[in-house]
Amino acid sequence: MPFYEYVSDQAESCSHCAQPFTVLQKLSDERLSQCPACGGSVRRVISAPNVVGSEAEKLKPSNVEKAGFTQYRKIGKGVYEKTAGKGPGVISAD
Repeated sequence: MPFYEYVSDQAESCSHCAQPFTVLQKLSDERLSQCPACGGSVRRVISAPNVVGSEAEKLKPSNVEKAGFTQYRKIGKGVYEKTAGKGPGVISAD
């Protein structure tokens, strides 16, 4: 079941709906149209999803290579060394 975020549509609102509040609802449940505390008008807002995962895991050389990419790391000014994938072993600005 997803969490939905609601905000008040009114200039004056109770302490519950003065700030955005979150409600756990089934996908099939009706949207709230009124604040559960004061009965004031509320609307559902779209918020950024909470994604769980590690960027470090995605950037491991074995994962980069499996995806068909080449990964380099900087070893000096304008010089990069290959850590995963196909391609030249070293790239330099010279």
